[in-house]
Amino acid sequence: MNQSAKTEKKQDSKFKPGQSGNPNGRPQGSRNKATLAMESLMEADAEAITRKCIERAKEGDMAAIRLCMDRLYPPRKDSPVSFELPPMETAADAMQVMGAILMALASGEVTPSEAQAVAGIVETFRRTIETSEMEARIAELEARK
Repeated sequence: MNQSAKTEKKQDSKFKPGQSGNPNGRPQGSRNKATLAMESLMEADAEAITRKCIERAKEGDMAAIRLCMDRLYPPRKDSPVSFELPPMETAADAMQVMGAILMALASGEVTPSEAQAVAGIVETFRRTIETSEMEARIAELEARK
């Protein structure tokens, strides 16, 4: 099939580019039929299946143990970090705060990824302070007019 024949075939389609077959979209809150069917099947036996899984885990079935642990005690994606930081009230204070983060990293109090995450938060806070200061300056200049 040559290129012009493909183009003609596409143009004959009942849907035009950018035109949805369902302009209103899927109704809000509607759920997939397979999910609903699976939930209704599981609803009746969920307690029995859960009990059986726990029994198997108690018997030493590693797959059941893993399933129970994954559901009851999922691995932590993040952990709290605690170390001293100087107060940060102006954008200029960010330099001392970043120095403290670097010292905590160097001393092993925090990991490189934890230091990077905290530094990112400090940078966001610094920008917030700068924006607030800039707004105050602009308001003051406009008030003088």
